[in-house]
Amino acid sequence: MIYEYLNYCKIGFEITEHKAVYNMVELSDISLPYPEVIAKNLFLRDDKKHNYYLITVKSNKRIDLKAIKRNYGTRPLSLAKEEELRNILGLTPGTVTPFGILNDKECKTLFFLDEDFLASPAIIGIHPNDNTSTVWLKVEDLLHIIEKHGNKVRIIST
Repeated sequence: MIYEYLNYCKIGFEITEHKAVYNMVELSDISLPYPEVIAKNLFLRDDKKHNYYLITVKSNKRIDLKAIKRNYGTRPLSLAKEEELRNILGLTPGTVTPFGILNDKECKTLFFLDEDFLASPAIIGIHPNDNTSTVWLKVEDLLHIIEKHGNKVRIIST
């Protein structure tokens, strides 16, 4: 479980429990302590189905896949299939989160994080592999555990 892993790593975090949410519209109906640092996540693959990406941006942003391709040298991107999401990140639609990268046994997912999360207060709100709560933690701690796991991280401008 994510909470146990964070405690084991001595990472401070807060938890906000809420009803299950499957998209950003449903999440907007919930009162959260730090709404400005809620993450929106997309699990993508390239057109050759060789490279996988988890792109995490602030909830109020739109992800322009053509700009990602142009600015970061990816092949054309599209949403990964539900089966790929389950097999690689161990997640289902509506539960996509950077914590899912810890289930990526082959470390094949490249994590793209919106640079705006690095600005003060430098915390992020993400699901703990389940969409019935939100975990708040320091961005540097999240990046550390993903890199420690072996996945590559890239800070991007969106």
